[in-house]
Formats: sequence, C-alpha cells, structure tokens
Amino acid sequence: MTAALTTAAAGFGTGLSLIVAIGAQNAFVLRQGVRREAVLAVVGICAVSDALLITLGVGGVGALVVAWPGALTAVGWIGGVFLLGYGVLAARRAIRPAGAGLETEGEAVTSRRRAVLTCLAMTWLNPHVYLDTVFLLGSVAADHGPLRWTFGLGAVLASLCWFAVLGFGARLLSRFLARPAAWRVLDGLVAATMIVLGCTLIAGS
Repeated sequence: MTAALTTAAAGFGTGLSLIVAIGAQNAFVLRQGVRREAVLAVVGICAVSDALLITLGVGGVGALVVAWPGALTAVGWIGGVFLLGYGVLAARRAIRPAGAGLETEGEAVTSRRRAVLTCLAMTWLNPHVYLDTVFLLGSVAADHGPLRWTFGLGAVLASLCWFAVLGFGARLLSRFLARPAAWRVLDGLVAATMIVLGCTLIAGS
C-alpha cells in the first residue's frame, strides 16, 4: 500500500512538472476561465486528452519493456537525458526569465464550438504533448515495473487537478500567473524535479 501511494505521488509530481509551463494551451484555459466561456468543455478536453496520451505512453512503453527487457536500459537513458534537458531549460528560465507570464488578454472565443475546436487543435496538434505524455511519462512509468499503471494514474490526476484549478480558479489565479516572478518559482521547482528524476532514471538503467 505504501509503495503504491509513493508511486502514485511520484506520478503526480512528474505529471505536474511536465504540464506546468507557460504555453498556448495553459494560456487558453486561463483565458477561457477568466471569461467563464466553455470552461467545463475546455478543462474536460485537456484532462481527457492527457489521460488518453498518458495511458498510451504507459501501455506502449511498458509493453516494449515486457517484450524486450533490454529496452528498459535504453528507455531509461533516453528518458533521463530528456528530463535533464527539460530541467536545465527550466532552471535557465528561472535564472533568466523572459519577463512574461500567462496573459488573459486576447481574442475572445465566443462560441462553445470554436472553443472546443481551438482546444482540440492546441492539444493534439502540439508535438510537445506527445513527447511529454507518451514518451517521457511512459519512460518514467516503465521504471516502476508492475506499479507503472499506478504511476500513470498519479500523472492523470495531476493533469486533471491542474486544468481544473487553472480553468475554474482562473479569476483568482490570473493576477498571480501574470507575474513573471511566480513563474520563476514554478520553473525552479520544475527544474529541481526534472533533474532529480532524470538522474534517478539514468542511475536505475
């Protein structure tokens, strides 16, 4: 039971670290939340999409490792290097911020249909989402062996919590997330998490 909770918490932390970043998708969710336009639909699309991609990653990479145990070493090294790279980039943003935060200004998406289509495009046409969810989360999950699905569940919960808070708490969060200083703190936490995970993944390979 303790091992399962620890693995789920690791999945939650890893998933949150990959999701929390200044980007078009987060800015769109925040903007919709501030304006209270199609918030439930947008949050649902983001969370369900991440859940599907994380499931694909955990199942796909996990199946590869089961079929070819030697793949765990390769996956561990590749995933670890990517995570270290993410950590270094996040650390660089924390030390030398670009001076931008999530902006709520922009063109209003007035119809639910347009909001849904925009959200789907931002999610499924973004190549980084596949790297984050399918490969990176799948790689880290594979390192947990039989508990990889527990790790994946933690990552799914992280996605759901983040987008729900960002969308439904937008009016409270907008001023905070618009401050570059807030993102320096978040990037610092992300950098620490990514670097530790990358080193752990490489060390276990």
